[in-house]
Formats: sequence, structure tokens, C-alpha cells
Amino acid sequence: MRRAAALTVTITVLSLALLAGCSSPSSGGSPQDAPRDDAIALDGVEISEYEGAKLGSVEDFRENSIAGVQQVDRDAYRLGVTGLVSAPVEYTYSDVASGYASYTKVVTLNCVEGWSVKVLWEGILLRDLLEEVNVQPSANTVILHAVDGYSTSFPIEYFYENDILLAYSMNGVTLPAERGFPFQLVAEDKWGYKWIKWVSKIELSDDEDYRGYWEQRGYSDTGDLGDSFFDGN
Repeated sequence: MRRAAALTVTITVLSLALLAGCSSPSSGGSPQDAPRDDAIALDGVEISEYEGAKLGSVEDFRENSIAGVQQVDRDAYRLGVTGLVSAPVEYTYSDVASGYASYTKVVTLNCVEGWSVKVLWEGILLRDLLEEVNVQPSANTVILHAVDGYSTSFPIEYFYENDILLAYSMNGVTLPAERGFPFQLVAEDKWGYKWIKWVSKIELSDDEDYRGYWEQRGYSDTGDLGDSFFDGN
């Protein structure tokens, strides 16, 4: 019976991995082995090297989001910052992309499926948004929501103590829809399912027990690289 129970757990973990919510994906193997659709349309020429580091490509991801690629209208889009703040705020795409200091950083996304992509990301520090909205002292958790209903969360200290980007560009081109336009979180040192795409709302909360889409399905709430992504809780 013990062997059978162990086998059941193994199958469950593998099944979840095959469905994993990285910044894209599908089944095992490398991104280059996956069937390729037409090339993703870009608004410029993607760079392949930065300061001597070879970069991956926009094409080196797989699509396994929970509801398919989201097509977000730039003019109609609003980013809400809600919850435990002095007053809820809504930002247009331009408010965010052009209204704050921009930063660039090479960060590798690591998917639980076993592949990774090194990318030059550009965006704002999510911390800059938090500092503008007067977060209430009781807030301890930041919950990010996506256009497709996806969500994930982090302790608020993660953003105050680290330079975490809310990215609008990768490898010198605007994020295409397939990679999370208008904004993707560059969740450094976290597994790919924490790198939420199509971010539509940032909610400040005092609910330390909040669990996002994959976390509700047994994935680690911390999502720390170096630790198992699956905790079964």
C-alpha cells in the first residue's frame, strides 16, 4: 500500500508539472522541441546579447496559461491598485510605462517543467507603485491578479527588500501578447508560476494565507528557486 500511495503522489506531481503555469508552456522537453506556430509579431528587432551575455528569445517560451493568450487593448486597459491603501487607484498603460523611472535587468525565468530562458527585462519597480499609494500598516501581502483570472501572492517585504520589476519590455521590444502584455512580473528567485502575466490588479491585503491559482493546487506558496515547487498543501 505504501508503494501504491507513493506512486499516486508521483503521478499527481508529474501531472501538475505538465500543466504548470510558468510564463508560458506545455509538456516536457526544451522549448526548441515544441511545435512552432507563426513567429510572434514584435514592434522592433529583438536583441540576442546584452553586455556579453547571450539572451534567450521571445520564441523560447511555451504557452500553457490557464485561458490562452490574452489580447489586451492598450487604450482601454487599466491597472488597479486596491485593498489596504489610502484610496484605490487606476492607472492607464502610459501612466505606468511612461510615468516612472525605468530599469533594465537580465533575469532568467525557470519553469518547473525543466526549461529556462534568460531575458533582458525593462520595466518599473513595483515598489515605486506601492510607495505612491500610501499602503496601510496592516498590509502584509501583495496579491497580483491577471486579466485571465490567474493570481499569485507575495509577502510585501519581497517588493520592499528587492528590486522587482513590473516589466513592459523584453529584449528591447514591447512585451507581445504571448508574453504578457501589458505587464509581467519579473519574480526574481521564484519559479515561473510566480511570474504572473497580463497583470490587471495589485491588491494590498492582510491575508497571509491567500493562495493563488497554482498554490491552491499544491504548489509552494513561496515559489523559491532551490526548493521544491510542490508542497502538496
